[in-house]
Amino acid sequence: MLHDILMILIGLIIGAFIGFFIARTVTKRYMKKNPPINEEMIKALMMQMGRKPSQKQVNQMMKSMQKYM
Repeated sequence: MLHDILMILIGLIIGAFIGFFIARTVTKRYMKKNPPINEEMIKALMMQMGRKPSQKQVNQMMKSMQKYM
């Protein structure tokens, strides 16, 4: 009886770890294929703030965004 409960708990813990790592891998792959922000979005955002962005500024923003991904 105690052995069965222990085996179920161990199975749940192992399943949770495996599920976490699979979900993390899938999410990273998805974010790499479909980045949440791109150059056009950065340009539009800066234009809305009243600035005309240069390509250098856009590249700097893209580098800083990719540092956190």
